[in-house]
Parts: sequence; structure tokens; C-alpha cells
Amino acid sequence: MKLNEIDTPAVLIDTDRAEANLQKFQTYADNHSLTVRPHIKTHKLPRFAKRAIELGAIGITCQKLGEAEVMADAGLTDIFVPYNIIGKAKLERLIKLNERITISVTADNETAIRGYSEAFAGRDKPLTVLVECDTGMGRCGVQTPQEALLLAKLIHKSEGLIFAGFMTYPKTGAVEANEAFLAEAEKLAIAAGLDPRIVSNGGSPDMWRAHEVKSATEHRPGTYIYMDRFQVAKGAGTWDDCALTVLATVVSRPTENRAVVDAGSKVLSSDTFGMDGFGKIVEYPDAIISSLSEEHGTIDVTSSKEKPKVGDRIRIIPNHACVVSNLFDSVILISGDTVVEIAPVAARGRVD
Repeated sequence: MKLNEIDTPAVLIDTDRAEANLQKFQTYADNHSLTVRPHIKTHKLPRFAKRAIELGAIGITCQKLGEAEVMADAGLTDIFVPYNIIGKAKLERLIKLNERITISVTADNETAIRGYSEAFAGRDKPLTVLVECDTGMGRCGVQTPQEALLLAKLIHKSEGLIFAGFMTYPKTGAVEANEAFLAEAEKLAIAAGLDPRIVSNGGSPDMWRAHEVKSATEHRPGTYIYMDRFQVAKGAGTWDDCALTVLATVVSRPTENRAVVDAGSKVLSSDTFGMDGFGKIVEYPDAIISSLSEEHGTIDVTSSKEKPKVGDRIRIIPNHACVVSNLFDSVILISGDTVVEIAPVAARGRVD
């Protein structure tokens, strides 16, 4: 099968670019004595998770238990779930995963820790827990290194649990603040007689500065395997590194300066991250995807010297590749213009 035989809209994954992206960061991490624990949320494909391990990654990261269950079923054996696991049903699933593989989780509150301890007390295999730290992102996480120490002590003394260290998903561009927080948390833990053997840092936008977070023992990049418009804007990669594109067809040209494609909000991410438009069109870089409705993407081609015709097929680099992966049952793996495989997105929709 060739590209011109693929119906649209479709997600194309350039396997050569994905492989190069995996190799490039693994080499960087090896050179800086960092271990890599890639986040699978971007691709949700066991084949890429396994390839990262083959290249030297220590394990993988899954954001939800559902993703971890899919990856465990596929043979992945070392998984980090950086999330507060709350509620009896989820804790029962976590117990089963802990019996099958090496798994670790996070906590940023006493309720989560108590739940873990109640679930794992008396079991042969304890649960490994890291404290999540908010080093500037403003999402989950304790707010100070002192709070991190308090939770670390609580984990350490809780039956059925092992304290393993600290974890963060940092704010983009705040490398120094990230390191200052983690370094202080680590220092306080060691002074208290604890062993924070893992300090897990994350994110793709600042991944080439990961070595500056000297407290970190591992890094969790996610979007790096595909890249996207946002990562290019932040300098993490170039347009030539972008492995995921959306193949779409122009279905209407209602005016001279407006085109409409068959890729709307159910295909492209509606995230803008402060950028103008909803993606970059490879063939028409001066065009702007100005709005999305469910099944239509409206393109302003005012600034384009060449303008698309009805029936033309275009490729779009989305603003946020991770969301796009989760919108499709399968993706088309390609090498050049040749289709390598139609791959089911195994962990698609596993947000439970």
C-alpha cells in the first residue's frame, strides 16, 4: 500500500523519524549518566515501548492504570504510574499489577498513602511509592520540600509501602527552580535517614537541559518520540523530527481564501498552547488552521501563494501529538511513501 491509497483522515507515523528521536535522546541520556523512562501516553503502542527498552530505557511510564495494564499484557515489566491511585476498585487493580510486574506510583497527600497502606499491608510484595512534587507546573504535587519530607516519612513508616524518592513534572523553562526544589527535598530526606534512590524528572520541552537537573536520576520524556508543533516552538526538535502527521483531504473551497478539510476537533487536538491556529500544514506553511468544528477544519489560505484545490491531500503537524493518538483506533506506520503496518493503538482510551 502507498500513501495515495490511504483514506482520510488518518494518522501517519514516520517510523524512521520515530526511531531517530528515540535513539537521539537515549544517547544524550547515556552521555549524561541519566536513565530514561519514556512516557507511553504519546504513542500508546507496545512496539515503541519495547523499542525504547531495547535502546536502553530502564522502564516505561504510564499515566493511568489502564495504560499500564495494556503494557503489562504486552510484556512490559517495569512501569511507573505517576498518579494518585484513589478508590477501592483501582487499588485492587494496582494489587494485581504489583503481583505481575515491577510497578511504582506516586502520592502527594496522606489520603492516598493511607489507601496504599491499607491495600498492601500484610502482602508479600510491598508497593513502591514516590512523593510527587510541584516544582512550578501548578498541577499535582506537594508545594515545598518540607512537605515532601513529611510525606516521605509517612510512606517510610506505613505498612506495606517502600519510600523510593521524589517525582516531578516541571514547568517548561523553569529548570533552575526544578533543580532547587528537588535538591532540597533530597537533602532533607537523606538528613532524616531516608533513601531517595529515585529522583524522577520529566517532560520533552526541556529534555536537552535534563542534565542541568543534577538531582534527577531519571528522565521521563513523552512527546519526544513523535514531536509536534509545540515541541518545535519550544526548541525541543525541528519540523524534520516530527514523526506524526495527520493526512487530510480538502473537501471544500467556499471562498478564495478559505479551505475546509475533513479533519476537525475529532481528529486534531484543540490545544493551542498560545500558538496561532491548530497545526502546521506541511504543503502550505503560510496557511493557518483557523478553527475546528467536530468534522471540519477551516483553513485561512490568504497568505499562501499556492492555494489547495478540492480533492487535494495535505499533511498536518498537530499542536499536540499525544491527544491525536488517543483519537484514533489505529495509526499508519510508514517509511518514506510506503506503508509498513496499520497498527492498533493498543492503549487508546485507557484513561481509567
